[in-house]
Amino acid sequence: MQENPVVFIKELSERDRPFMLNHFLGLSAADRRLRFGAALPDEAVTRYVQSIDFTRDTVFGVYESTYSLVGVGHLAFLDPAALPALDGERKHRVAEFGVSVSAPMRRKNVGTKLFDRAAIHCRNRHIDTLYIHCLASNKPMLCIAEKAGMQIHKDHGEVDGYLHLPEPDSESVRQEQAEERVASLDYALNGRIRHAVGWLRNLVRQETAT
Repeated sequence: MQENPVVFIKELSERDRPFMLNHFLGLSAADRRLRFGAALPDEAVTRYVQSIDFTRDTVFGVYESTYSLVGVGHLAFLDPAALPALDGERKHRVAEFGVSVSAPMRRKNVGTKLFDRAAIHCRNRHIDTLYIHCLASNKPMLCIAEKAGMQIHKDHGEVDGYLHLPEPDSESVRQEQAEERVASLDYALNGRIRHAVGWLRNLVRQETAT
């Protein structure tokens, strides 16, 4: 049985926007429907990526060694009044999570790892509820939600999921900081390796041309 690869979750920023666009444009129509609730055309996907405000929302990604994003998790911080109350209880601070994973990386825990990173990020910022909204046919998202112990409510082919988050502690803060440092180091090392490989290829071309 093949083991799942080690997944490094990196917080994304403005400079990652072009890679995010490539990731989302690479999703099939069926995958876009699961991610966005509709099979958005390229123009709408582009507008979505361009509209992300990194000063307001938080986005996480998983990079391959080729600098292709193979997984993206988007945390949008919401007004609780805009959401349906859960069992009559109104939440105080809520973040909505959306995720997409490229086809070759499916069934390798990438989506789950992105969810876990989003959850600890919310916890450390005193967000008390992590929320998802998806189609009832979105089995990968439902699997993530069920594994996380979310309260699931299905209605007319759509699903709302809620996860109560505990208060942060020193361990949760340490864990998030450590994960970000490791992911940033992996990203930097991949860049240096790519630079070294490019330099060697150019050197070989020069040697063979003389």
